[in-house]
Amino acid sequence: MSFQGKLGRRGGTKVKRALGVQAALEWAFRVEKAQLELPVPNDVTEEGFGFGLEYVLMQRAALGCKVDGGQHKMGSYTHADAEVIAAAVAGMPDSLGGIRMAIRVAELARAGLTPDWMPGVVPRCVPVETRQNQHGIRAVTEVVGTERLLTRGKWRTVEVLACPVTWRPHPEQITSARRGYEDWRQALAWVRDGLMVGGILREVEVTAAMPKVRPWKTT
Repeated sequence: MSFQGKLGRRGGTKVKRALGVQAALEWAFRVEKAQLELPVPNDVTEEGFGFGLEYVLMQRAALGCKVDGGQHKMGSYTHADAEVIAAAVAGMPDSLGGIRMAIRVAELARAGLTPDWMPGVVPRCVPVETRQNQHGIRAVTEVVGTERLLTRGKWRTVEVLACPVTWRPHPEQITSARRGYEDWRQALAWVRDGLMVGGILREVEVTAAMPKVRPWKTT
């Protein structure tokens, strides 16, 4: 899929393609195969909007306002705007997860996926272990004590059995998955804001559109 040829003109001015940040990331990483391999300048920190945008600006100035992509695609061209988007992601600050979050954002975009926030999942109380025989599936029990019972005039010692149970998935798993979604969304908001403020994309316009806030909240 080529990005070239999909841009129109209005009154002699090139019309940029408007994309939400998630769509822009998927275009850059999934379609254009952009990579997170831009060098880090020694005198630039990872705070603010990150070194990525600033570095690309410096490189564009040094190269006459043109970044040549393609070094990662073996004979194929990587769109310059895709390289800028990848550079912005690579500059993810530590406060948002740093390089780990940058890699996560890029990998999800490359796969065209949204983080799994476990939609529709409700914790259920289930046996810790089950066994299956000719009578079906039964919960495994364990001895938790003994009791003495008087039956037919005799005292007998009997085992007290209990079925260990657990919650599956555990509520903390669901909470963790949804926290991960929120962290990813915050990272996308940071990339979006940086690209919108930077104003250095030539043929793509990143819009304010964002993935849903807490999509598990139906009301």
